[in-house]
Amino acid sequence: MIEIKNVQTLDGEIIEKLVPARERRVIDARGLTLFPGLIDPHVHFRTPGLEHKENWISGAQAAIAGGITTVFDMPNTIPPTITRERVLEKKRMIDGQLERADIPLNYGLYLGADKNHFAEIERSKQEVVGIKVFMGSSTGELLMDDEESLHTAFSLAQKNDLLLAIHAEDEQLLAKRKELFKGATDPAVHSKLRSREVAIEATRRALALAKTYKTRLYLLHIGTKEELQLIRQAKQEGVTVFAETTPHHLFLTEEDYKKQGTKVQMNPPIRTKEDVESLWDAIHTGIIDTIGSDHAPHTLEEKSKPYGQAPSGIPGVETTLPLLLNAHHQKRISLAEIVKLMRGNILKIFLVEPNEDFVLVDLNKSKRVDEKKLKTRCGWSPYAGWELTGWPVYTIVQGRAYDLQK
Repeated sequence: MIEIKNVQTLDGEIIEKLVPARERRVIDARGLTLFPGLIDPHVHFRTPGLEHKENWISGAQAAIAGGITTVFDMPNTIPPTITRERVLEKKRMIDGQLERADIPLNYGLYLGADKNHFAEIERSKQEVVGIKVFMGSSTGELLMDDEESLHTAFSLAQKNDLLLAIHAEDEQLLAKRKELFKGATDPAVHSKLRSREVAIEATRRALALAKTYKTRLYLLHIGTKEELQLIRQAKQEGVTVFAETTPHHLFLTEEDYKKQGTKVQMNPPIRTKEDVESLWDAIHTGIIDTIGSDHAPHTLEEKSKPYGQAPSGIPGVETTLPLLLNAHHQKRISLAEIVKLMRGNILKIFLVEPNEDFVLVDLNKSKRVDEKKLKTRCGWSPYAGWELTGWPVYTIVQGRAYDLQK
């Protein structure tokens, strides 16, 4: 049993909390605030095939350092997770890595929708948290850009009562934009190449298909004010749609290309200050349902390549909560909203049973993001050097307490 003494609840009450555990431990949590274990519904832990960027040992350590006790992992690995057999094999690999590291991280997996393997949706439905569809090409080879395939995916997701998670960028528009900016070397071009129209058009199509087929739709990494307007309207019309945004869309803008170049290159790209403000408004009005890190690590060597060769994606699983706690310190978001976006809504959307995981947070602790202390294998962060107030200091997962101050 873990006995947590003198801990403050989100409502400000001082309590003692008993957590089931194999061994007895007492934590004096005076000055700390009790959060439930948080969920990151969007990570790329790179197993199999890309373990030089991340694996489930380093990824789990990074998650726990960030107060995350459950993650949902994406299918664009090598090979991609597009069949039931690959899902089961991936689980065996993950379980082996977590067992070797002795880290009981909770996880779920997405099945990648592939136009040549539609039968796998029904075969895999008991093994996965949802289906991932790439409407536009991104990292990896998964792509579903033709109308017939999209209709089939939406129909099968509804028939099998599976959440359909969409990377909403329009491939036809994207192909034209790539020709337009062919040979460009300035990383800031990325937000023009993958323009807001590329995202808006795909989001519009996804919402129309969800309305037609009554599919449970989960729109990933929303970044523009126009997409938010479309989602708001769809929700008012009764479409079962949920929207995710990311820390980088909340805390970075196109201005950051000047200092960080390809380090802040991701798909879909960072947007304008006006978009950032629209996202914060959407959080407060319930248009944004979740925050996922879209933790997509690449090595510094890979990210240091010139624009056009550098891959898209940034690490984020261990900085999401500190960034949001810092935003709370700045009165931009309430603690209740953080828990709703990073746990409560996710449990409902993904139909996940709640667990007895907890995070103890020091709301007044200030420190810089130090790349040397990051747990992610890639070892860097676009937030390096940022002074943040509010950090997790203990993460308790499946009855195991991790002291993050050591």
